[in-house]
Amino acid sequence: MDQHIAESIGRPDLIRLDDRLVCLRFETMKAVSALAAVRHLLETGAVRRGDTLLDSSSGIYAYALALACHRYGMRCHIVGSTTVDHTLRTQLAVLGATLEQMEPCSDLKLDQKRRVERIHEILAEHPEYHWMRQYHDDIHYLGYAAVADLIRETLGTDGLTVVGGVGSGASTGALARYLRAAPEGRGPAGRAADVELVGVQPYGSITFGAGHVADPEIIIAGIGSSIPFGNVSHELYDALHWIAFDAALAGSVDLLRRHAVFAGLSSGAAYLAARHERDRSPERTVLFVAADTGHRYADTVHARHRQAARICDLTPQEVTDQSRLALPWSRMQWNRARATAP
Repeated sequence: MDQHIAESIGRPDLIRLDDRLVCLRFETMKAVSALAAVRHLLETGAVRRGDTLLDSSSGIYAYALALACHRYGMRCHIVGSTTVDHTLRTQLAVLGATLEQMEPCSDLKLDQKRRVERIHEILAEHPEYHWMRQYHDDIHYLGYAAVADLIRETLGTDGLTVVGGVGSGASTGALARYLRAAPEGRGPAGRAADVELVGVQPYGSITFGAGHVADPEIIIAGIGSSIPFGNVSHELYDALHWIAFDAALAGSVDLLRRHAVFAGLSSGAAYLAARHERDRSPERTVLFVAADTGHRYADTVHARHRQAARICDLTPQEVTDQSRLALPWSRMQWNRARATAP
């Protein structure tokens, strides 16, 4: 039996959509990393119950950290993006978290920059606060070990492709690291687990070199960044998909219409990329990450279902380097290369 709702919210479901396409569906994915990170900090003495934990968030991590703080008796202070909606603001307030939300801004790069600057101002005023550094600290990888165990026990690691948003690197990167490293993933001849990792990025994200291509709609919050992230392990990724808002919207709508999975915008992008990977590699099973439910996207994404393109009409442009990236969808082999210079 769970001891707190955060444990239940963080536990994913594995849903088979067809013979070779599987959805790893979370209610709130980052509850996994936030709970494990806070527990580790307490166990190691880095923080004590009653301390204040501080971080920046575009939405989903704010809720996750507030839940983890509620679970372990901590205080929570969030510097929130302009994208934090009324429902989340209300939840954070009732949970006792402090939210400082940035003023409306159409430039996400400026929004992220202002949030980081505000974090440093708060730390100068309150050096006793602990900055969680979700974008920079590998501590956020820890919670995905149990998720990797679930995947291994259910699907195995022979011919498995994992697809999902890159974000801070702490979800898809962690899953690949644990699935590849686990002894259970090795066969009798010592062959390493056959796990490929495919990352999904929005245009405008500098993480894999797409900062020069703008999406006329929005940069999809949470799966990319216009500022450097310190805990993305580029060498874990085999391929990358860059997907624009309109294509991700089509994926989200089709995921609900075809499979009744109500999920967010990044999930729609991952679903679109996963279908493509399934079709290009008929011998592999493809698992994609649906990071959260679709509730906060109901008005901006799902309500536009009549405008959504048919996903059968969408296909990625294969590129060999980032200078050739083009909307609405591009794909590139990354081949586990290290980060390139910005």
